[in-house]
Amino acid sequence: MSAPHAKRAWRRPVLGVAVTAAVAVSTMAYASAGQAPPARDGAPAPAAGPLDDTYYDGAVGKTGAELKSALHDIIDEQTALSYDEVWEALKITDEDPGNPDNVVLLYSGRSQAKGTNGGEANDWNREHVWAKSHGDFGTATGPGTDIHHLRPEDVSVNATRGNLDFDEGGSPVDEAPGSLVDGDSFEPRDEVKGDVARMILYMAVRYEGSDGFPDLEPNDQVDNGSAPAMGRLAVLKQWNTEDPPNAFETARNDKIFGIQKNRNPFVDHPEWVAEIWK
Repeated sequence: MSAPHAKRAWRRPVLGVAVTAAVAVSTMAYASAGQAPPARDGAPAPAAGPLDDTYYDGAVGKTGAELKSALHDIIDEQTALSYDEVWEALKITDEDPGNPDNVVLLYSGRSQAKGTNGGEANDWNREHVWAKSHGDFGTATGPGTDIHHLRPEDVSVNATRGNLDFDEGGSPVDEAPGSLVDGDSFEPRDEVKGDVARMILYMAVRYEGSDGFPDLEPNDQVDNGSAPAMGRLAVLKQWNTEDPPNAFETARNDKIFGIQKNRNPFVDHPEWVAEIWK
């Protein structure tokens, strides 16, 4: 294994500058692939651009624990946001491709005005896909503000999901067509099952117990409570296969790279999930 790169201190961005960079990175990524930016969610994802060849250079040819370690060393170089700055970042990363005034809600699939963020009924708020109580990291800068797993969601749907693990089965969720919930798990709609899986597995690679943050790991159970674990791994692996990255998810990864300066490797290389978690 190559020697890990030198660590850099996290930097607090000026969000306006970061957002401009996000748009530029997203545009360049599609241009480098010889394609236009996506017009809508569900469109085929563009081919990987030249960035892929250099960003992941330290991971090429590795597998298992070595691959996981190499990816951690790559993606832990990032710019940190405050929890307040997350509001503005999500208005960029989750913008509705068909309506730039709106964001797309993760579990609901609803397009909603960006300005309706807040805590009142029918507002959208910041959903932690890796529930912040799983490891008790709260909303402190770090895993609590990492926009790779923070998504806009309807306030009531966010409350319904709570800190449940992910699994299949349950009863329909009001205001989230296609999503199901029971006493110990939440199942998102089919269109974002793979997105959820790749966000969870990103967190498991990015947060390995260093920097004062908990060591987050997926496991094959539910009801994980406050343990730094999220399940169920077998189901997440299945969702990653059944729902590969689409253009919306790929563009979101590009935008986050512009803002936060790191990428979700499983959006760029979903096949690496099976290489790490055999």
